[in-house]
Amino acid sequence: MATALLTARGAGLVTCTTCHLISRIPQRTAGKPVCPRCGSLLFSRKPNSLSRTWALLCTAAILYVPANVLPMTVSSSLGSTQADTILTGVLYFYTSGSWFIALVIFVASVFIPIFKLLTLAYLLIGIQLNWINRARDRTRLYRATEMIGRWSMVDIFVVTLLVALIKLGALANLEAGPAGLYFAGVVIATMLAANSFDPRLIWDCLEKNDA
Repeated sequence: MATALLTARGAGLVTCTTCHLISRIPQRTAGKPVCPRCGSLLFSRKPNSLSRTWALLCTAAILYVPANVLPMTVSSSLGSTQADTILTGVLYFYTSGSWFIALVIFVASVFIPIFKLLTLAYLLIGIQLNWINRARDRTRLYRATEMIGRWSMVDIFVVTLLVALIKLGALANLEAGPAGLYFAGVVIATMLAANSFDPRLIWDCLEKNDA
């Protein structure tokens, strides 16, 4: 006979999303329950988590196209101008012997954004289809996605540094391309999507199955 799964919500407990204090949900309250330590509103589950995460994820996916198609940098030297996208910049550093820089930019600017988009879509689909298998692994996958997301900004930092360094007037000049704005939008949208996603919904599927 299967044992009923005891969850924090079933035990009358809730975690504050601001200070992470675990509190007991008041049985009767005149208004909305608040955290006794920081005063933030307490929710058993983040309101509209799935719809908000899907909206931010679709926004990031749309912005990802111009972020990779448009030039990230526009360089000029002795009258000639060259525009480089993220991938052409990776190829340039690789063919010039700077394979480590090429690897860092590829991982931070290509692999991580795609990984976050696919992972969050996988988690959302799993919740909406009530998947009950490998819930612990999916929770760990979400934690990894939330942790590495901020490193996607490495490419923006590199471009900013190069633009500040290469300013030689008519001899050589480097300017940030329009892709930088879209790429920053991708990073921000994916970070907000990961923050709006509630991993406790993964375990709710198990609770529904045991009910």
